[in-house]
Amino acid sequence: MIRFTRFSLLVLTLGLAACTTSAPVRYYTLLSAQGDVRPPEAPARFVFEVLPVTVPEYLNQPQLVVRQDDSGMLAVLDDERWLGPLDEEIRHALSAQLADRLGAQDVAGLSWPSDAQVIKVKLQVRRLDAWPGQRVQLEAGWTLRDARDPAGASLVCQGRFEQPAAAGYPALVQAQQRLIVALAQQVGQDATAWMASRHSKCRN
Repeated sequence: MIRFTRFSLLVLTLGLAACTTSAPVRYYTLLSAQGDVRPPEAPARFVFEVLPVTVPEYLNQPQLVVRQDDSGMLAVLDDERWLGPLDEEIRHALSAQLADRLGAQDVAGLSWPSDAQVIKVKLQVRRLDAWPGQRVQLEAGWTLRDARDPAGASLVCQGRFEQPAAAGYPALVQAQQRLIVALAQQVGQDATAWMASRHSKCRN
């Protein structure tokens, strides 16, 4: 009887331990591999500074936020998390993409080269929607301004980007990485044209 009781307690303890064991938390980043980006034939004649990115509060949290359907219902995924704050993830990813595509340096937090033009890039993310196994969407606006002429003209642009998303959260994040790639391509084109001529317009 004593042995049976001890065995029962052991089974109960193991059962409770199994019930309380949580799934491992997975972490993701929006920084994508840079190997598929061709360096420009001629580097840009300016450097840039990506300012802090503005993100809706409901998105700017550690967990991935996805849409359940088209009804507006959202799910916050406790086991699927960003490696850093989402606004910083977007800023770092955009900065890395621009640096590779323009052949220019992000001088945020650094001293500006005395002989270089400096363009400030301000990004406002309005929506970053994700439907697992279906698609992801990004709506954003960006402002370009000559850092050495803060009272001068600026170029204000906006865009909407969409990518298909395969099943699984890693594939979902990869699709969001492609959104940042498409965004950086558009911002880079706008910046290059605007720094060459203040009469240029948004390219989208």
